[in-house]
Amino acid sequence: MTPDATRGPAHRGTPTDYTLAMRLSDLARDLQAEDPEQTMQGIVVAAVETIPGAAHAGISEVERRRIVRTSAATGDLVRAVDQAQYSTAEGPCLAALFEHRTVHIPDTNAESRWPTFSEKAADLGVRSILSFQLYVANDNLGALNLYAREPRAFDDESEDVGLLFAAHAAVAMADARKVQQLSHAVSVRDQIGQAKGILMERHKITGDQAFALLVRASQHANVKLVDIARYLTETGELAKPGAAR
Repeated sequence: MTPDATRGPAHRGTPTDYTLAMRLSDLARDLQAEDPEQTMQGIVVAAVETIPGAAHAGISEVERRRIVRTSAATGDLVRAVDQAQYSTAEGPCLAALFEHRTVHIPDTNAESRWPTFSEKAADLGVRSILSFQLYVANDNLGALNLYAREPRAFDDESEDVGLLFAAHAAVAMADARKVQQLSHAVSVRDQIGQAKGILMERHKITGDQAFALLVRASQHANVKLVDIARYLTETGELAKPGAAR
């Protein structure tokens, strides 16, 4: 990659770098309280505002290394370009996801690594692409994809800022998922607690005995315990096999 001649040694360490660090730290904090979907949408919007050259952004995720989907996007153009990658099974996003690296296409009209995808992207009006891996969690992967309509829209600064941004974004996403999991756990506990209370009052039994009834009903119906509890609180009845599905 040829460095921009306007970027001298004084570029790094300037107040701009301090402002960027503060902005990224604020971003991670601001997004922590949101649910994962809101967090990802906030990330793609902030990416366009923060990373030089980015006009459009999206997040692609792979579940169990098989199902690829666009989880957040700044617009329909992003989803169209992403879909072109998924349908052709090639492109920078997939490389960033599966090969654990940053991938840059300076000009889709001159790209030889993924010719079929690059032609589709150029037809959609996208000439520059920059993709960063966001996270690897067990068999689930995530990538941040940046698009621009002009060729060579991304330079060394774009990659430097993008790597820092992706690191902070990954932290925000992980925190949002932890909050969601905690909220779900609390909801499940409350649902089961309500169901136990109904059985305790109805049959004059202890909490342990009420829980045992719920477990037996779950086993007999082959239905999750929380679904048995929800069915009981909604209908007043323990589910029969198949009734709570």
